[in-house]
Amino acid sequence: MKNRTANLVVTGLIIFAGIGIFGSLLANPAGFLQRIAVIILIGGIVYFFFRHFYLSTPEKQEQRAFIKAAKRSKKRFKHKDGKQTNRRSNVGSLSSLKKQNRRKKKSPVHLTVIEGKKGKKKNRASF
Repeated sequence: MKNRTANLVVTGLIIFAGIGIFGSLLANPAGFLQRIAVIILIGGIVYFFFRHFYLSTPEKQEQRAFIKAAKRSKKRFKHKDGKQTNRRSNVGSLSSLKKQNRRKKKSPVHLTVIEGKKGKKKNRASF
């Protein structure tokens, strides 16, 4: 029952708003268009500020950093692939390829193993 009443009230407000807009358009078309332009301009400014300042959260900044890193990574892999194809086309034998692969130095791994308490049982009562 409440839902039906709310629908009737909203429908009535929309009808009255439509009648008011139509009457304003017939009475003063230039003023009507000017008011619509001002409303759109203010709405655009509010939308810009809301989007630029309010939604600028650290998560969004991290997302931008991730996208930037992904682009760099793609660029680097593309660049490496281009070099490999040029080398292969210039190199005539497999032995020279093996020599080039031996000369390459591996980059140091920056990973650390953290020892945990794997053997110790958890005390479920403390949760």
